[in-house]
Amino acid sequence: MRFARPSRPGCIFMYLLYLDDAGSAPNPTEDYLVLGGVCVFEAQAHYFTQQLDELAATIFPSDPHAVEFHASEIFARRREPWKSMTREEAQGVIKAVLTIFRDSYGSANAFACAIHKPSYPDLDPMELAFEELCNRFDLFLNRLRSEGDRHRGLIILDESAHETTLQRMARDFRTLGTRWGIVRNLAETPLFVDSRASRLVQLADHVAYSVFRRYNSGDANYFDPIASRFDSSEGVVHGLVHRHTLTSTCMCPPA
Repeated sequence: MRFARPSRPGCIFMYLLYLDDAGSAPNPTEDYLVLGGVCVFEAQAHYFTQQLDELAATIFPSDPHAVEFHASEIFARRREPWKSMTREEAQGVIKAVLTIFRDSYGSANAFACAIHKPSYPDLDPMELAFEELCNRFDLFLNRLRSEGDRHRGLIILDESAHETTLQRMARDFRTLGTRWGIVRNLAETPLFVDSRASRLVQLADHVAYSVFRRYNSGDANYFDPIASRFDSSEGVVHGLVHRHTLTSTCMCPPA
């Protein structure tokens, strides 16, 4: 496993948290919505892009940039190039994307929040999940500061109908605070990008999907390989949140 966490006195570095969602808030057939993704040091983004580009080249050699790794579409195999694959081949692509993350820098971390929608019928599950992850990302950066680093953070999400709401929420978190306190370490309001142009957002999509499959369908085939990569400190897992009030069991991995 690679490890790279630069630290030079007097220098301020940036950690990037790429997020995407899995599941649909209004879909009554799904019990969960998940917001999740990967936190990487700014200089590591090129590595992940390069690795995913190389994987895309094995799938569509003539135009690898035309390949978008979108986990639910790969799983469903409704469109090319996934439609021509067997189920095992398509699922192997999802696992290959997650393996790139699993085997990457030790300083790269996964974050995800699974919201049990029936537990919060009067609340927006996306807003709940976003507040949780803003707070946990801020706590992660606080831990680095306590070790003498001066890292700041930036959240990058796939373009969505939630853009205006989430930008407002992030701005309010820096001034009014979350229910846990003021968010102090974000350098800017979230950025929204086209997932087709960002391999890191595509990787975030796969992390979110792996968590969604684990909680919504009881399928841990994609979650288990990356379970150890969720942000943790001193034996406590901070990067994975399961919000529920009605379920009697919890599938979160033990700390």
